[in-house]
Amino acid sequence: MGKRIAEPYQHLRTFAFGDSPGLADELVELVVKGIKTASCSTGDEPNTSMPGERWVVLDGRGEPRCVIETIEVTYRRFDEVDDAFAHEEGEGDRSLAHWRRAHQSYFGRLGRYSDDMLLMCERFRLIEVFGDAETSR
Repeated sequence: MGKRIAEPYQHLRTFAFGDSPGLADELVELVVKGIKTASCSTGDEPNTSMPGERWVVLDGRGEPRCVIETIEVTYRRFDEVDDAFAHEEGEGDRSLAHWRRAHQSYFGRLGRYSDDMLLMCERFRLIEVFGDAETSR
């Protein structure tokens, strides 16, 4: 039986990072470890956020793993993303070169990639990590 979302967070929207179970697991683990504190998406994706909004992040099996809170949202073109934001995304070696390769591939798989595509760039903070004791029922 799957985990339930802890009581104070049951009203929150849920989402998983990435476009596959493996990528979702990899990225949520970076969040839980405090390495990943930023993310980006296209402005028309359903997971757009506002500062102060909290989300339950799911793992690759759709199980609740943690809660994050958006602290900043900015919009910029793909080719305007800088070293600092790439580092905060926490992926690979945290370089801008790695960020560009990984995100070109990701957005390409979605059929949306272009050098000047508009991205919603979000910074967030980790609120709570769910453990088996807190979320199993």
